Amino acid sequence: MTASDKLNDSPIPDLLLDWYAHHARALPWRVGPGESRPDDTAWPYRVWLSEIMLQQTTVAAVKPYYAKFIAAWPNVDDLAQAEDAEVMSAWAGLGYYSRARNLVKCAQEVAQRGGFPDTEAELRKLAGIGDYTAAAIAAIAFGQRAVVIDANVERVVARLFAIEEPLPKGRKAIRNVAELVTPIARSGDFAQAMMDLGSSICTSRDPKCLLCPLSDHCSGRLAGAPEGLPVKPAKKAKPQRSGTAYWIEREGPDGAEVWLITRQGTGMLGGMRSFPDDGWSAREDGTGEPPMDGEWQALGAVSHVFTHASLSLQVMRQCDVKTPPSDGIWWPVERIEDAGLPTLFAKAARLVIAQDFGAQD
Repeated sequence: MTASDKLNDSPIPDLLLDWYAHHARALPWRVGPGESRPDDTAWPYRVWLSEIMLQQTTVAAVKPYYAKFIAAWPNVDDLAQAEDAEVMSAWAGLGYYSRARNLVKCAQEVAQRGGFPDTEAELRKLAGIGDYTAAAIAAIAFGQRAVVIDANVERVVARLFAIEEPLPKGRKAIRNVAELVTPIARSGDFAQAMMDLGSSICTSRDPKCLLCPLSDHCSGRLAGAPEGLPVKPAKKAKPQRSGTAYWIEREGPDGAEVWLITRQGTGMLGGMRSFPDDGWSAREDGTGEPPMDGEWQALGAVSHVFTHASLSLQVMRQCDVKTPPSDGIWWPVERIEDAGLPTLFAKAARLVIAQDFGAQD
């Protein structure tokens, strides 16, 4: 019997699916263990939307955004007709904004096709859908056999088979083994069971091996140090960047207003509303040059951590502005939370408002 035969005869799928039947998380985008997938066109849309939102984001963070999107755009045709600005505003605070920029584009592609394709190969052709997302949609939405590997699955498999080759090179071995143990039937349930096991039992720092349904078959546990797998390279220190944001204020007909711009569609926070800034990016500091002349009041700084850099953003304010420096919109300060600002600029707004907002110096 070959190694392949041994893995294919493994008890792991049955043990895991039995555990999943009793311990599956109840999620708004999920069909319960063993239940039939809904026979409607909205189901693949909901799976796709949830998977895009869940990329590098926790379930707890995604739930309210998912509910908001489903309420605003119940199906893919609705989302395909949405304005980019509306979608970006609804996405504000969820982070990784390139996902939101691809969201409408992908919805438009799907609407033009008349629905989501049901194979990994065709799904990968759509905007914003990579290998993992294509496999997840194919398995969960369409019942196709697909090998779905996210960070949780990667960790579970590395420990089960004691794969010690460091990441990222070790991912090939992890995928090869996952391919062999993924069942033909219920591969979507199997993938979600792996995810749930990784999120609740086989966690990064404190695996609860005594509660794991696969513990008797786990080579990492038998070796005595499952928490050391998968082996990850040392994290590189993120560069520290600095920049400046400019709060430009006037007294409008109904109260104080602040000048908001829409950032260019590409680059960091592309397509989002924000305050004018001095051109900072993950690669370089801002210039420190304000967008207009006048007396600026320094209010302090806010900090934020992006994927590739940490940022310290100074906040400057100028009041009684008659002519703003660029294209944009005057926004009521009392409704600033409705502007859909990304987290960084929402922090800056809170800093301004907390410091005796509107006082003249």
